[in-house]
Amino acid sequence: MPDLPYTIDDIRRLCAERKILFKDHATQRMLRRGIKRKDVFDCIMNGEIIEKYPSDKPFPSCLIMSASPLHVVCSTDFESIYIITAYKPNTLIFDNDYKTRRKQK
Repeated sequence: MPDLPYTIDDIRRLCAERKILFKDHATQRMLRRGIKRKDVFDCIMNGEIIEKYPSDKPFPSCLIMSASPLHVVCSTDFESIYIITAYKPNTLIFDNDYKTRRKQK
């Protein structure tokens, strides 16, 4: 997995400091999907990075998964966390572990 300029600990520190900005897209999707901000906080604080997107702009982003299961895509500029989207993964896209993407046929 390519590296990111930050770690899960960097993201957790900003989360603990409540330096989180929800993009409009994320807020709209979360409302439709019944995902609360607390769910996102819990995912970040207790989850793990399962995918890295180092070439995303304007900041490299990552996919964090929690045990609930919940997926949160976020990025950081080291001053704030930007929540891009959050969703409950399904087995049409991910294997039963919700970490591994299924191969496209």
